[in-house]
Parts: sequence; C-alpha cells; structure tokens
Amino acid sequence: MTEAFTAVDVIRTKRDGGALSDAQIDWVVDAYTRGAVADEQMSALAMAILLRGMVANEIARWTAAMIASGERLDLTTVSRPTVDKHSTGGVGDKITLPLTPLVAACGAAVPQLSGRGLGHTGGTLDKLEAIPGFRTRLSNEEFVRQLQTTGAAICAAGEGLAPADRKLYALRDVTGTVEAIPLIASSIMSKKIAEGTSALVLDVKVGTGAFMKSADDARELARTMVELGKAHDVATVALLTDMTTPLGYAIGNGVEVAESVDVLGGGGPADVVELTLALAREMLDAAGLPDADPAAALADGRAMDSWRALVRAQGGDPDAALPTAAETEYVRADRDGYVAGADAYPLGVAAWLLGAGRARKEDPVSAAAGLVLHKRPGDQVRRGDVLYELRTDDAGRIPAALAAAGGAVVVADAAPERRPLVLERIA
Repeated sequence: MTEAFTAVDVIRTKRDGGALSDAQIDWVVDAYTRGAVADEQMSALAMAILLRGMVANEIARWTAAMIASGERLDLTTVSRPTVDKHSTGGVGDKITLPLTPLVAACGAAVPQLSGRGLGHTGGTLDKLEAIPGFRTRLSNEEFVRQLQTTGAAICAAGEGLAPADRKLYALRDVTGTVEAIPLIASSIMSKKIAEGTSALVLDVKVGTGAFMKSADDARELARTMVELGKAHDVATVALLTDMTTPLGYAIGNGVEVAESVDVLGGGGPADVVELTLALAREMLDAAGLPDADPAAALADGRAMDSWRALVRAQGGDPDAALPTAAETEYVRADRDGYVAGADAYPLGVAAWLLGAGRARKEDPVSAAAGLVLHKRPGDQVRRGDVLYELRTDDAGRIPAALAAAGGAVVVADAAPERRPLVLERIA
C-alpha cells in the first residue's frame, strides 16, 4: 500500500520541536503496529518525544490512536457501576490485592487489568500467581461474566487490547524512553479506556522507589492522565502518594499476598490499610457509591469473602499454603536507636536480585523470594535486633542482595518526623 507519510518526516517534525498533526499521529501509530514503521524509527520518534514533549491535543490524539489499534471492551452488560484503579508502580505496592475485592464488597464492579513486574517494582500478576492454581489470563467473555457474578477480576490485558501500546512499551523499555511523560500517560490511559471502565482512580507514586522521583514530574503525569480520562468520558481522579519507603513490611510475591490477606482479615500494616481505604473511598465515590463504608467491609468480613470468591473464580485455592523460601538471611542493627529511614529503591532492587523480579519480560520469577522488613521508620531498635530478612531459593543470590540493600535501613539517635502517605489529590 502507498503510505500517507514517511517515518523520517514524522521524526523530523518532532525532532525540530514541531507538533505532530492528527493525521501524522494516526498514521505512525497504525503503521508501527502493522510493521510499516521499523523499531529503530519508532525509537527515534520516542526519543524525540522524550526530549521535545507533546502538547495536550497531541497526547490526546496519540492515546486515541493507541486505543483504535485494537478492540474496546463493552461492560454495559455489567449491572454494577464499574471503577478501576491504576498504580504507577512501587516497592511493596500490593494495594491492588486487598483493594479490588474490598471495593467489590461495597457494591462496585472492578475490572482490574494488571501487569507484571520489571526491575525493582513488583507486578500484581506475579504476586497472584504465587497462589496455587490462580489463572491470570481470562477471555473477554470470562472477564465480563466474572465482573457480573463476583464483582471483580484481576487479570492480564487481552492480546487485542491496545496492541500498539504492547509493542511500544517493550521498545521504550530498551531505548531509554520509559520516562517520557506523554508516552507513560498514553500507555496507561489507552489500556484503561479500552477496558471499558466508567471511572478510574490513579495512584501516582512519588519518591526514590517510584518512576517519578520528583513531585513536579508526578503532578504533571497525574494531570495529563486525569485530562485524558475526562476527554474519553471516564471520570478520573489521581492521588499522589509517597514511595520513599516501601509499603508495608513485605516485598516480593508470596509474602505480599500473605500481607494482603492480613489486611483483608482486618489487620495488616497501618500504611497499607490507610492507602487501601483512601483509594477505596475515591473509587466508590467515583462509582456513585459515596455512602459505602470500606472500613466496615474490612472489619465485618465482607472484604475477605469477596477475596475468596475472586480467587476461586480464577482457579485459585484461597486456603492453600503459599510458597516458602529455602534460604533466609537476617540483617541486624549494629547500634541502639530509631529507624530513621528505609529507602524503597535499594530494598526493591535487593528483592529483585533474590529472584522476586525480572530483568527481562520473559524471565521467570520466584514466588517465595523477597525481603521482609522487621522494623519501619520511627521504630525503636536495640543492637542485634533484626532490621529485615532476605528470602530466596538460591543461596548464591544472597551476597548481591545484601550489597544492594546495604545502608538502605538507617538507624539514628532520633525518630524521624512522620511523612504523609497521600501527598495531593488531583481531579
């Protein structure tokens, strides 16, 4: 076929600081998806976008072109109001696991399409696959039916959903263009809009353990995504949340499932409960259920019942034992004092090196590997107290993990000031 544009002309437009036209965007996204634009050409365009940026109407059109590259799910047959949540990723961020069944227990339907971990940040699908039998792949028909019957589903996006994003995401990861805010925003929102949800709450992480290290960058990303959602008739709100310290005590796959079940049972770490409830309230309000009480659903067992129903619906056994690691290494305090900090990034890298994460998408992960904190910022410690433990099936991984985590947990004379978990709300 005769192409409407050449890739070189599109690249030059953005390289020289120009705005891409609607026609250029529609063509280049479609041509890349069908192979008429080569990886090296899209790499050059992605780098030009990273360096030159995009204006609002360019980002909106790019997102629309990504959605148009595939199918769009129809959730109109689901009788409950639909609302989803997306996190930009962090260390110990298991919030999707307790949050999804909790919001379903309060009357909404949660169509949660999730991803796998890469590098120091964990992936929801990897965590769920620590549960014996749990299926993370559902057909569109199974997905919609489960929303109707159970009120929640957590699974991988189907192959037909925004295929342009799947191809471009893999390319960005190996070309140093992951941080391009227009491409992050369009990647996230194209999938969320294509899944058919009516409302969306975004958890945009800020700090050392997040992709967005500065509040200004996180705020720009959040505002961009909120505007994209509204432009596509999806009620969207974003919370900026702290990712300087890992969420909870557990970092890994099976260990994060166990901690999530504790939350669903009415216990669990205070910060995980706080963020779960904050996001649940936002989701229920966006779904038109502002009077629902998620704290009560945690306390009276409805959230746990919803979790068990979700796990069973996807082939898992909610009563099965989670995998345990063969090797454990303890790291202890060398002085008395208070934990002054626990840096999320090196702790996440350590868990990854233990086998909990992957360097490439095709790498396997260990369900049992991970890192478990025994102390968090503000806790008093005595010399010899365990600060954290490393878990792995391969003892040969421990030295590199110890080196990565060294110095991440700091003991000082005084306790630090408490940092707020939710930093800002953008709507």
